[in-house]
Amino acid sequence: MTSLTNSPTKSPRPADARISVIGAGPGGLTCARVLQRHGIAVTVYDRDPDAASRDQGGSLDLHEDDGQLALREAGLLDDFFALARFEGQEMRQLDTAGRVLAHHLPSEDEKACPEIDRGQLRELLLGSLAPGTVQWGRTLASVGGPADGPRTLTFTDGTTVETDLVIGADGAFSRVRAALSPATPHYTGVGFLEAWFDDMEHAHPELSALVGRGSAHAADGDRGLFAQRNGKGHMRVYLIRRAPVDWIPAGGLRPEDTEGIRARLLGEYADWSPELLRMITDNDGPYVDRPIFALPAPHTWEHAPGVTLLGDAAHLMPPLGVGVNLAMLDAAELALALARATTVDDAVRDYEKTMLPRSSETARMLDGAAGSLLEVPDPENLARAADPHA
Repeated sequence: MTSLTNSPTKSPRPADARISVIGAGPGGLTCARVLQRHGIAVTVYDRDPDAASRDQGGSLDLHEDDGQLALREAGLLDDFFALARFEGQEMRQLDTAGRVLAHHLPSEDEKACPEIDRGQLRELLLGSLAPGTVQWGRTLASVGGPADGPRTLTFTDGTTVETDLVIGADGAFSRVRAALSPATPHYTGVGFLEAWFDDMEHAHPELSALVGRGSAHAADGDRGLFAQRNGKGHMRVYLIRRAPVDWIPAGGLRPEDTEGIRARLLGEYADWSPELLRMITDNDGPYVDRPIFALPAPHTWEHAPGVTLLGDAAHLMPPLGVGVNLAMLDAAELALALARATTVDDAVRDYEKTMLPRSSETARMLDGAAGSLLEVPDPENLARAADPHA
């Protein structure tokens, strides 16, 4: 078992501190990048074996007032704009017959919330970091150590690392969170079933025309779907349903039983148009079950020296367009607080004074809102529903 020792008697200066970020997602990497821009050393630990070991998920829209602000602090906003899909801001609201009820078509110079594939964003952030910043294959088991620090990170391989600040950027089921809060995510009762489509223009031209260059949403009150164009000709469709979290095994199915799951879905969506049903029948490959979890709203904690959280680890909410943007804003603000403060503890206190009220307000607004993805929009509000700036 390895261990690093050098216990401080009080909170150190950020420039002298051992800072550990757990999780190499957009939030954790943004935090590391902004810290390094200000000359502060940091190490990121991630459980993935390497940067390319798994699919990073679908497309993200980064907003002017949070995600893009974070990238500006990271010195990467122009690089983001060079990669972003501005046409991805197009949004269509459909009825279950496939008719367009509302349509937002972005202007040529619109930069409110352009799209980027999650994998591209991760590559951009990783490429901006000093070599060796991210240690791959390091799965955190627990955070220990005295309340006044230093903290001890214990990994599943038996190694330990002593650190002056551990930043939990490790997502919904954070291992760092337990050092601050007993809260655990709860299932919202709504789940996504993800379907992938490749080579849209050639293999799926009808669906390409139906969805457009951005995204399309349809719902009937009991079920819904959200189709989203990704880069390089790909598309992901999220079939949205109220279902038990174990609906696949409870229904006698297995995750790899694509035909069995498809038959179940076709029965549930039977009264939808043949055009929309192609989003169930024509996918390339298996479905991916993604039950939606959320933390209690609001989720707060008493300040503790040497530990804090950002992003989903701090405020997991339904996927309604705020998650990655809040995570990156959290990350930039925490890094800037560390760059400006006299001690690590002062920085964490300043960060949490801003982040916790902001996330609490947003979490209250979105509490229970996963079901809104199944609702038929009010005709008077269709334009608002299709306009991401409204």
